[in-house]
Amino acid sequence: MKQRLFIFMQYILPHHTLSRLIGRLAECQTPWFKNRLIAWFIKRYQVNMSEALLEDPSAYRHFNDFFTRSLKEDARPLDNSEKAVLSPADGAISQLGSIEHGRIFQAKGHSFSLLELLGGDAERAAPFMGGSFSTVYLSPKDYHRVHMPLTGILREMVYIPGRLFSVNQTTAENVPELFARNERVACIFDTEQGPMAVVLVGAMIVASIETVWAGQVTPPLRSLRTYDYSQAARQPITLEKGAELGRFKLGSTAIVLFGPNHVAWDDALQETSAVQVGQRLAVEI
Repeated sequence: MKQRLFIFMQYILPHHTLSRLIGRLAECQTPWFKNRLIAWFIKRYQVNMSEALLEDPSAYRHFNDFFTRSLKEDARPLDNSEKAVLSPADGAISQLGSIEHGRIFQAKGHSFSLLELLGGDAERAAPFMGGSFSTVYLSPKDYHRVHMPLTGILREMVYIPGRLFSVNQTTAENVPELFARNERVACIFDTEQGPMAVVLVGAMIVASIETVWAGQVTPPLRSLRTYDYSQAARQPITLEKGAELGRFKLGSTAIVLFGPNHVAWDDALQETSAVQVGQRLAVEI
């Protein structure tokens, strides 16, 4: 009954209004408020502050500054083994596998459309048909910056408006097409292994999604927007393997896509496996 009520409430809540309100509170710089909020959060979710560049919780300007905290230089060593494809984020594997018939597995009994995930553009989705996907869920305690699995040249960024359902396991098992319904930012890169997409999926109370080249992408006006970075007039944006790509303020999920026969997921990884930035997620084929 509690599970059904949780899902029902998500359908009727004003997702964006609630998320933007919480986002404003998370930017509050009043010392007593932000310090108490950060202290409560660290205790509630057992956040490991010893790996943070700023270990003192009171040193952060506001909650979002703490939530998107940077880590010490040696906190996330990169796997330098030959042909390693790195995890884009700290968190847990929600699912990983093959993209079959244009569908991506979400949870038992549910899948979602690759085409819709990438904004409904068939040309954009075509290189990933029959390819591979990995979905990484970031829990509240995790480091919330997203990094490059491979070195890539940015071709396109697409903001896709949508709802802001929670992305935890309960919701994934009960809300059809979850990741293709939520607000998201799809980043398409050209790599030595062909096209690679890193999709940053928003969620309930996610105040914003940022990228290192564009700054804050959400919340904009809620309409589909495509940003083309392949034009000759633009300076190419190249991000090295392991470099920061973007960050979440209160959220969420990162989905990595490759075309067919380009990567093989690590056999040791399965649903619920814990991963960290820089850890080997797959190998190039």
